[in-house]
Amino acid sequence: MSDDGVNTSRRRFLIGATSVVGGVGAIGAAVPFVASWNPSAKAKAAGAPVKASIGKLEPGQRMTVAWRGKPVWVIRRTKEMLDNIATLTDELRDPDSAAPQQPEYVKGVYRSSRSEYAILVGICTHLGCSPQFVPEVKPQEFDANWVGGFYCPCHGSRFDLAGRVFKGVPAPKNLEVPPHKYIDDSTVIIGVDEENA
Repeated sequence: MSDDGVNTSRRRFLIGATSVVGGVGAIGAAVPFVASWNPSAKAKAAGAPVKASIGKLEPGQRMTVAWRGKPVWVIRRTKEMLDNIATLTDELRDPDSAAPQQPEYVKGVYRSSRSEYAILVGICTHLGCSPQFVPEVKPQEFDANWVGGFYCPCHGSRFDLAGRVFKGVPAPKNLEVPPHKYIDDSTVIIGVDEENA
């Protein structure tokens, strides 16, 4: 103890302890503040690309992936499906996909950069219903000459297995093809543009 009655060792201890507690408090307040700058999981899901494993998808099967709150279908088409797509040109409203419902690198009758796979947003272009996947080649009540595709039960719109819309149905455009990029033979990223990746 010093001559004037001040305990300097106690004072140093209290100053040190107060500094430590204050520092911990400042860090404790800063962490949530800095974390609030990161986008929320909801915001990430709204626009983030989605990786899909397509390696186990059998020919003729479809899988659904959620991207930006929308169902995205990945269909692995068989040779028969591809052959049937090529026969429908005269029955379709936009057989050459002139309307901008797909990225520039998705060209041709199959609307795909890899003809074996169709990647389509599963929302009807009429009023936003989700069409049914009807891949069977057999007469249907909505089409006696059905060779497979998508049928929207809400208002009767029909699409082929490339997502192209038939003539005489309410849907005005082909199904949308989202931007996508194949990483390898068994993985695709939906939401990343192949040309600008």
